[in-house]
Amino acid sequence: MGAGVRMSVPPSARKSESDSLKRVPCSKPPFTLSQVKKAIPPHCFQRSLLRSFSYFVYDVILASLFYYVATNYIHQFPRPLSYVAWTIYWAMQGSVLTGVWVIAHECGHHAFSDYQWLDDTVGLVLHFSLLVPYFSWKYSHSRHHSNTGSLDRDEVFVPKQKTALRSWAKYLNNPPGRFLSITIQLTLGWPLYLAFNAAGRPYERFACHYDPYGPIFNDRERLQVFVSDAGVLAVTYGLYRLALAKGLAWVVSVYGVPLLVVNAFLVTITYLQHTHPSLPHYDSSEWDWLRGALTTVDRDYGILNKVFHNITDTHVAHHLFSTIPHYHAMEATNAMKPILGEYYQFDGTPVYKAIFREAKECIYVEPDEGDQDKGVFWFRNKI
Repeated sequence: MGAGVRMSVPPSARKSESDSLKRVPCSKPPFTLSQVKKAIPPHCFQRSLLRSFSYFVYDVILASLFYYVATNYIHQFPRPLSYVAWTIYWAMQGSVLTGVWVIAHECGHHAFSDYQWLDDTVGLVLHFSLLVPYFSWKYSHSRHHSNTGSLDRDEVFVPKQKTALRSWAKYLNNPPGRFLSITIQLTLGWPLYLAFNAAGRPYERFACHYDPYGPIFNDRERLQVFVSDAGVLAVTYGLYRLALAKGLAWVVSVYGVPLLVVNAFLVTITYLQHTHPSLPHYDSSEWDWLRGALTTVDRDYGILNKVFHNITDTHVAHHLFSTIPHYHAMEATNAMKPILGEYYQFDGTPVYKAIFREAKECIYVEPDEGDQDKGVFWFRNKI
């Protein structure tokens, strides 16, 4: 599906794999956030309602076109060709709907327009259509941005220390075990995170994105969590009625499998943004916001960078300035690279290769032996 193709970054700008695996600095940066911001052209921080909606409309038109072709023509193909056609539809529709997901994500960051009510309205509609509880995830995700790289307070993809590894971890530390783990992660990881906080921050009691009174949310947010739950239930009921009318197989083929593709891409993108052998994590004795925000890596998904609205290859800029619209993010990234220097991390390793490498190399974190900075943790793989 093009995930392994690298097209958007010129060869001269790429690091070799060994350079990409070199540890990024973990000391206090010699620059401030305001200095980074000054290096970015001011227009990059401006949101255009017309331009934002143009991407929204473009994605909706593409998704509608794929739906029209699938429901009107694929059934006319002879059986072997129809299987191929459905596979192509699932891949293409899932990719476009991932772009839709990203636009809703921008709404949650108030990067879609200058109007918060409009951002929330668009975000609600788009995320509900993909069975995402918009406000619930918006709030937990904002806490992730506030605490990125913190072993104590980050919300998702928080690496375990060696002493916290499950007893079965050593049995999965082999090629078949990693393949099984990745398969489960890509197919079930997103719904398990929403429902059971899998791979999320440990809480003293059960945490769930659908529980308005759970520990993830505060009193001010609970009503909107109810709204999120109601929206997901309404769409689920609509799908149930559609299955009664059209048949379960029709709903699964047209909607269900593309949604699985969206979920797999979502997990892949977020996992690879925050899991890399070169990146440190910090406990409360060392963590500060700027160093934490820099513990992420830009990746290259080839043509899918554009389909995914550059959430893949501009994620460092997104963590530093989350209200920058996606259509300015690449310009902002290029402008701030000279300031960030070695603190900026990009890895152009093909995605299919990177996900297996990271699953092998990034099993747990611990400080370097003999290091005085015991609050700085690095990925390890020796169990």
